[in-house]
Amino acid sequence: MTAGEEPGRARRFVILLGWVSLFADLCYEGMRGAIGPYLAMMGASATAVGAVAGTGEAIGYALRYVSGALADRTQRYWLLVIIGYGTNLVAVPLLALAGSWPMVAVLVGLERLGKAIRSPAKSTLTSFAASDVGAGKAFAISEAMDQIGGLLGPLLVAGVLAWRGETAEGFAWAFAILGLPAAASVAVLLRARRLYPDPRALEKPGHAEHGSLGLRYRLYLAGVALIAIGLADWPLLAYHLEKADVLSTKWLPVAYAGAMAFDGLAAVAAGVAFDRRQKATGSGGAVVALFVLAGAAYAPLVLLSDGASPYLAVAGIAMWALTLSATESIGKALIATIVPRGERGRAYGLYYLVWGLAWWGGSILLGALYDRSRETASIVATSALVAGAVVVMFATRATGRDRPAPAA
Repeated sequence: MTAGEEPGRARRFVILLGWVSLFADLCYEGMRGAIGPYLAMMGASATAVGAVAGTGEAIGYALRYVSGALADRTQRYWLLVIIGYGTNLVAVPLLALAGSWPMVAVLVGLERLGKAIRSPAKSTLTSFAASDVGAGKAFAISEAMDQIGGLLGPLLVAGVLAWRGETAEGFAWAFAILGLPAAASVAVLLRARRLYPDPRALEKPGHAEHGSLGLRYRLYLAGVALIAIGLADWPLLAYHLEKADVLSTKWLPVAYAGAMAFDGLAAVAAGVAFDRRQKATGSGGAVVALFVLAGAAYAPLVLLSDGASPYLAVAGIAMWALTLSATESIGKALIATIVPRGERGRAYGLYYLVWGLAWWGGSILLGALYDRSRETASIVATSALVAGAVVVMFATRATGRDRPAPAA
């Protein structure tokens, strides 16, 4: 293989993993959109619905550090990713046969367990191609294709329910059909493994195999936590938009779909800007910080909006998606540039854990503040995002002693 062929191979590898993300997210987001009404149809209470959703997300985030450390220790990245995506193929179609809401809870937990197993290993696989494709573009491609799947999944389920009816039979058809993209994701994944049995060979020389995660990484996680605290979850935004008569109930799913589409587009732009900045200065952290600062405007635009200012609220939703896209794409890309490749599974696992816990805590905090004062909730959200951007900037401008040392 010549050196000139390598970038093309790395790009094809990233795109293959992007297709895996697209099919898997089509399955997951389709399931996620149907779980609430499916549980309600089975007689579950609102508390039970919240517990199922919350427990599933807790499993999905809490175990990622463990699976990331396991990936580093065993270097069995492909095995962990295949097991993780394989759970979709088992858990989602089996929802069609669930006879009670506790069984639905078990299967949702199983699907989230698969997410926990695969996420750090998959991010690590993507990082191996980053030195050729560009870390920003590699993770941006993944995020953009992920969002395409996220848009198609709920639309597919809505179409099936319109065809078969919002009945037990209709939901069973929907979950069974979602098994098809789950199978497609595993099939593409197996092909990628055959073509690239050792993706580490895609990474250019110059990256240390092992080392400490370093001061810069720890400071970066502190910034990530602040950003997650300030970035409200969509249900809170949707609650306000409906309560304040900004958008009617029927338009909320459309607004969310639009936000996800903008997320995908913004991720591509962020990825290109990140790689240019990384090449010019050695760090793309300024781009991450800039996107977060721009997105900080979402809080006053959305949470202080009312029926007289729907366009400002829509602009705020776009700013919210802008920040979300940065954390899901170039936020992960930054780790590939500051962490030795033999430690990245653990680094991504810890990143996901910190992000998940901080977002969970921030969602509770902002919801409680919103009940007391929308203005206070807006100020706290904006302040947390600005502070997070400053910490990220400081972390990536820190002394180079924590940079991965070149391989001997």
